[in-house]
Amino acid sequence: MIKAGKRHMTNKTKIAKKNYSPEEAIVLLKQLKKAKFDESVELHVRLGIDPKQGEQQVRGTVSLPHGVGKSKRIAVFAEGEKELEAKEAGADIIGGKELIDKIRQTGAANFDIAIATPEMMKDLAGIAKILGPKGLMPSPKNETVTPNIGRAVTEIKKGKIAFKNDDTGNIHQIIGKLSFSDQQIIENLNSFMEALRRAKPAASKGVYIRSSTLTTAMGPGVPITLA
Repeated sequence: MIKAGKRHMTNKTKIAKKNYSPEEAIVLLKQLKKAKFDESVELHVRLGIDPKQGEQQVRGTVSLPHGVGKSKRIAVFAEGEKELEAKEAGADIIGGKELIDKIRQTGAANFDIAIATPEMMKDLAGIAKILGPKGLMPSPKNETVTPNIGRAVTEIKKGKIAFKNDDTGNIHQIIGKLSFSDQQIIENLNSFMEALRRAKPAASKGVYIRSSTLTTAMGPGVPITLA
C-alpha cells in the first residue's frame, strides 16, 4: 500500500464530511496546500451503468470553453491536399503511409491524439496493436476519423476532448488548471456535464450519475453535488 504524504493528509483533514457545491469545492481546492507546479483540476464521476454491457458504454466529445490548460500534440494521417490542410490547421505530426511504416518499425507514437482521413484507416489497421493500447487509434465514435481534417485539428487545439467510461463504469476527466479562474473551471465543468448527460445510453436504467468528486492532480477528493 502506498503511504499518503504529509501534505496530502493535512489537506484531507480540511475537507468536511459532506457534499460541496462545485463553487465551494473549487474555492476549497485553491485554499489547500499546493504542489510546486500548476496542478490539473480533475472531475471523477461514478455512473450507474454496467460497463460489461456494450450497449451501456458511455462515450462522447465536447469542446470545453477554456480548454484544459495543456496543448495536445496532434498527429494527422492523411495524404495529398489533406496533408496541407492539416499543416495549415496546426497539426504537429503529419504523414501518410511513410509515417505508418515508421511507427510500425519503431513502435513509438510520440503524440497525444491521432486524426485520420477515412481513406487512411485501412493502412492504420497495420499499427492498431501499437496505437490501440495507448488509446490513440482514430475512431469515428470520437470524431477523429473525418474528411474535415482542418476543422478537427482546430477544434482539438481549442479544447475539444473525447471521453469514455473506464472498466469500472467511472469517468475521469481533466477540466482545467488550478491557475484558471473559478468561473473558467465552473464553465468547463458545466460544459462537460452537459455532454456527459447527453451521452447517457438508452439501455442505462435508474440513477445515471451516482456521485461526483473534484480533486487536483496531487490532492484529496472533494465530494460535490451536481444539479
